[in-house]
Amino acid sequence: MASVVAVAFPSRPARLALNTALCAALAGAAFGASADTAVDIDQVVVTASRTAQTQDATLAAVTVIDRADIERLQPASLPDLLRGTPGASLANHGGAGKSTSLFLRGTESDHVLVLVDGIKLGSATSGGASLQDIPVEQIERVEIVRGPFSSLYGSEAIGGVVQIFTRRPQGAFAPNFSLSLGSNQTHRGSAGVAGKGERGWYSINAAHEDTDGINACRGKPSPGGAGCFTNSPDRDGYRNSSLTVQGGYRFSEQWDAEARVLRAQSNNLYDGSQNNQTDAVQQVAGAKLRYKPNDRVSVSLNAGRSADLSDNYKNGKYSSTFDTRRQLGSVQGDFSLGQNLLTAGFDWQRDEIESSTRYARDHRILRGAFGQWQRDFGAHALQASLRRDDDSQFGGETTGSVLWGWDFTESMRLTASYGTAFKAPTFNELYFPGYGNPELSPETSRSFELGLRGSFGGERRQVWSLNAYQTRIDDLIAYDASRGVPGNVDRARIRGLEAVLDTRLADWDLRASATWLDARNDSRNSYNDNYLPRRARRSARIDLDRRFELGAARAVSFGASVYAAGQRYDDLANARSLGGYALTDLRLGYAFDAAWSLQLSANNLFDRHYETAAFYNQPGRNYLLTLRYRPLR
Repeated sequence: MASVVAVAFPSRPARLALNTALCAALAGAAFGASADTAVDIDQVVVTASRTAQTQDATLAAVTVIDRADIERLQPASLPDLLRGTPGASLANHGGAGKSTSLFLRGTESDHVLVLVDGIKLGSATSGGASLQDIPVEQIERVEIVRGPFSSLYGSEAIGGVVQIFTRRPQGAFAPNFSLSLGSNQTHRGSAGVAGKGERGWYSINAAHEDTDGINACRGKPSPGGAGCFTNSPDRDGYRNSSLTVQGGYRFSEQWDAEARVLRAQSNNLYDGSQNNQTDAVQQVAGAKLRYKPNDRVSVSLNAGRSADLSDNYKNGKYSSTFDTRRQLGSVQGDFSLGQNLLTAGFDWQRDEIESSTRYARDHRILRGAFGQWQRDFGAHALQASLRRDDDSQFGGETTGSVLWGWDFTESMRLTASYGTAFKAPTFNELYFPGYGNPELSPETSRSFELGLRGSFGGERRQVWSLNAYQTRIDDLIAYDASRGVPGNVDRARIRGLEAVLDTRLADWDLRASATWLDARNDSRNSYNDNYLPRRARRSARIDLDRRFELGAARAVSFGASVYAAGQRYDDLANARSLGGYALTDLRLGYAFDAAWSLQLSANNLFDRHYETAAFYNQPGRNYLLTLRYRPLR
């Protein structure tokens, strides 16, 4: 399970000074933290405020998953890594590499903003991000910030923000290597090298995965069809090859720059009546230039480009192309004025689509200006932000948020927040031939949250948190039967409670989380008060791990995870129910050298049969054996 925000609170003035220093050291945090500084990135969070904060200083609900967590948990994919994190529900369409939707705090799957090193990822046609195509071997760290954050990031951040940081150097010279063999003819490999010196740093990492997969779907053909609308009982394989190249250089105490590229190219076989194969590319490239004249001022210029490219086939014959390319630019300034930390910035984005389907418009431009104020008042802390976005398709949208925290004891903090957010319509919703409606308005939301978190036992890592929230979403886009096109006709009301515990019991590391969710349709139609589909109303995860030192740089580790999800519905009418299920994973590790280790994972140990989307199969019992080389820092 991922780590939670620790709460061994420093004094407020000390924290502000520390955050200011971190902000200078990691300027332009929304575009990825520099790896060439002396600051340990494992101790800071950059997504919650677009400035660097120590984990205990964040006022938002944050989950952090670092590289050590990834190697300990041995997840098969990024969606598997996110499974069981507080507030998250996932719907997978048939196993490895298949389309996977993330519902964060009960919002829609396209209400989650996904960033890779600060660059926005996703498709402007469908609206979602292909999380299943980002290999875990390319990931150094994941930050999940829950709640509305359009006031800092613009469109999509209704449910929260997921930021993925690619592999970073851990020493002067740090090679890494892994080789895995597993069930369903799964083969994986990765290799990389990274390093940092007094002024510069670099990182290169390549990864490959190939699996025969499982039979993705047991669908019913038309008429009366369901699921994938076809019955094709075969294995649906998946292949992914990826490469990251990045580096940075500090020219002087005032100037530094960095650049990075990630490219993941995949081939995915699946069951479908229209298409059953996709060749896809996820690509992110970005560069940052920072100017820091002194400890109180930092200005960064950022530029980037992302691409979501897909060619689709039916039985090997080409059928369609849907390509999205995004150009992005940003300027951000962070200013420490006495007890105040002020941030101001401007974001620019151009979306372009190229498709075999002709759209009425094939590009749009988005501009956003934002400001943020952070200040500590003795035992109280305040974070307020305001943003104005202008979209060439529908005009402007203004969002804001206020977060407050009160350290009423040395080990407990009360937090409260209010925020508004929005989601711009996709190109499919606006312009898809025979379906789109160019008169659509953005989906909008308003959210309240109350949180309590603390520490106990005198150790920093023994922490707990409780967060309760309510979100109301207006102008949800759905099919308007009266007009025969999509319309802003739906509303939703979402309430939830999240509980997290991270502690140590008799040399065992225990991490646990539980989510209670009540996500309902609030529209004036026949679906009113129905549950929103594919969101588990109850879910929980427990991770238990222990390491036994054998001496001479040798050690044995043992771990187990149990994830349980309650009943959910697959459709708006709540006519098709998906049963609850529980999964048990076991993992063993043997470090036979300071740098070499052997790991074995057994997933879905009891071979449970379950579905997260109706008619789409999930893997049964499976195994993975991994040989890993990674020198200590």
